[in-house]
Amino acid sequence: MIQPVLYFAITSHGFGHAVRASSVAAQIKQLYPDILLVMVTTAPRWLLDSYIRGDFIHRLRAFDVGVIQSDSLTMNKAATLEKMKQIRAEQRSIIASEVNFLRTNRVGLILADIPALAAPMAKAAGIPCWMMGNFGWDFIYRNWGEEFTEIADWISECYQQCDRTFRLPMCEPMTSFNNITDTGLTGGMPYYSETELREVFNLKAPRKKTVLLSFGGLGLQQIPYQNLQQFPDWQFITFERNAPDLPNLLKITGEYYRPVDFMPICGRVISKPGYSTFAEAIRLQVPIISLTREDFAETPLLLDGIQNYAHHQIIAPEEFFHSSWEFLRRDPDPPLQSASLPTDGTEVIARAVINYFNLILPE
Repeated sequence: MIQPVLYFAITSHGFGHAVRASSVAAQIKQLYPDILLVMVTTAPRWLLDSYIRGDFIHRLRAFDVGVIQSDSLTMNKAATLEKMKQIRAEQRSIIASEVNFLRTNRVGLILADIPALAAPMAKAAGIPCWMMGNFGWDFIYRNWGEEFTEIADWISECYQQCDRTFRLPMCEPMTSFNNITDTGLTGGMPYYSETELREVFNLKAPRKKTVLLSFGGLGLQQIPYQNLQQFPDWQFITFERNAPDLPNLLKITGEYYRPVDFMPICGRVISKPGYSTFAEAIRLQVPIISLTREDFAETPLLLDGIQNYAHHQIIAPEEFFHSSWEFLRRDPDPPLQSASLPTDGTEVIARAVINYFNLILPE
């Protein structure tokens, strides 16, 4: 039997797309270990390894840029537009190079989250392209005015060539996409028990007073860590390696620990609007404190999502950067909706991929 090969193309923007793609890839690998995964992304290998337990090929390629940012809140639109124009100008050579790879390695399916070039690339190679996401980049760019219209139109045309779309919650309509299947939330599950984490890291604070600071792969440059002095009996956890050494701040530097591993011991996660962090927190029923982020079209969708389906607080950047964090002494607001979001997106997408390859899953 020919080994099935899945080419997973991931948008080059922060860690969020790589996280949710890797959670799906990990589920595929768990259900069928013999499948060959080609993870195509500029995200670091250690991030993929932290989700995918098993072999895969890491192919360093970028088919888009998402948004060029100096940190998780600061966007450089001019640099983003310039880079996307360059990618569009070079699309023929990019596609030709990857088509050669796809054919040489007998790739049977492209799954993309959510670089637009993946669809015409698959078409040129004569294989299907499936997409997964809660928005397309055309949706983000079109919100930025006339100078982005041409690029947004080009991206929409590319998306229209995909064969199937898995639309995740907290989404835009995604009208550029074909054959849409709505799915539940995606994300990883913790590897460690609460007892293990508390013993390894000597954590004593109760869950209600334990806070995860999670600002994605781009981080946040000016977190006011001095505010932690106002909460001496609280425990804060960060993945920012440059954070100061404080008695109530745990800095996680090991590459095999992930934010999702610490969520179950936390009473709240403080984050910027980001699908992967929100999805994993909602799946684990951890309250979310989110900053707002202006001029990014996905933000209202995500903030509506946590207001409807999570215990939450929404704070302005000014309250985060220029206050003494009194918001931590307030209880989170309850979700507005009594119904919950489905949480089976990872499994639904993984099984669809395996079924496509006509593999028989054990009951």
